[in-house]
Amino acid sequence: MKTSIGKIFEGKSTALFVCAGIFLSVLCSVAGTSETDNSNEKPAHCGFHRQTTTKGNRKREIRDYCLTNDHILGIYENTVVTRINHLKNMVRIESGKFVIGTNDPIFVADGEGPKQQIYLDSFYMDETEVSNGDFARFVDATGYRTEAEKFGDSFVFEGLLGENVATDVPLVAAQAPWWVQIENASWHHPEGPDSDIEHRIDHPVVHVSWNDAVAYCEWLGKRLPTEAEWEVACRGGLSDRLYPWGNKFVPNGRYRANTWQGDFPTNNTKEDGYESTSPVTEFPRNKYGLRNMIGNVWEWTFDWWTVDVGNRGGSTNPAGPPHGTNKVKKGGSYLCHESYCFRYRCAARSQNTPDTTAGNLGFRCALSGKR
Repeated sequence: MKTSIGKIFEGKSTALFVCAGIFLSVLCSVAGTSETDNSNEKPAHCGFHRQTTTKGNRKREIRDYCLTNDHILGIYENTVVTRINHLKNMVRIESGKFVIGTNDPIFVADGEGPKQQIYLDSFYMDETEVSNGDFARFVDATGYRTEAEKFGDSFVFEGLLGENVATDVPLVAAQAPWWVQIENASWHHPEGPDSDIEHRIDHPVVHVSWNDAVAYCEWLGKRLPTEAEWEVACRGGLSDRLYPWGNKFVPNGRYRANTWQGDFPTNNTKEDGYESTSPVTEFPRNKYGLRNMIGNVWEWTFDWWTVDVGNRGGSTNPAGPPHGTNKVKKGGSYLCHESYCFRYRCAARSQNTPDTTAGNLGFRCALSGKR
């Protein structure tokens, strides 16, 4: 994946900047004739059978909406300039040696430990999670349909459902009965067809699968961060701390992340100000300038899941094992509580199949430092 994304970006960057300087009414013909233009190709991105669905294995194709696959630069959502500007909202993390993992794991079975020293090349990380507004521009420009939309359903936290929906639910998750499979729940209908994102444009997009996240990142010439990059970014330059800011979760009585307060799953006291997602710009930045690295929504990473530290790609730019069934997600969400899912820690990790979608699953993009 790294190679293909790099080729897309590097092979077209010169032509893109040339096109960006032309009058907005002119077709981007220069970039369209780049030697590396693969806009007519349709690489396959295969999903995996969702553990809770009865609709069988599915394979799908997504168009490669590379940076030159535009028609008229004057259309805001489709402009090269717009996409290049998206790259500005990133933080550069310089290359160096870092420590990830922990020698005091909370969930040993998750492979949180032991601590490991690694080396990473420089990379960029989105300052915030991808918002509904960001994703809407992607969909408007490309016509992309998410896997939740194709499957026709997604999982929603029961406590967020309206009375009419909650009285007739088709399926709940066996080990987590507060998760309900709702027909037509998707990124723009987070709690089902009677809900919308009108007042949540600046909240993180949810109900996006790993495959959906990859499609969005590739459209911008970016990629998903590796698990190691994500954890280094989360720590914000601090070593061996639970959270991006230290070891005390509510320093000076001030909440710095969106998680569950009260008794899970029956009573959320909302002391942090939110019952569900919060704006992607809410809460203080860590020392790298990144927001919401824990809480709010789980974030997909590039890596296949394994609990074997020795199989995560070594100590230099590790990117996980070459194959797997599940993908790693990091950071916890607004539903995480210490009594149930104490995974809103930098070292914590969890997993889902690449086509899993839910109301607390989102992502942010990364980019290699050498461009």
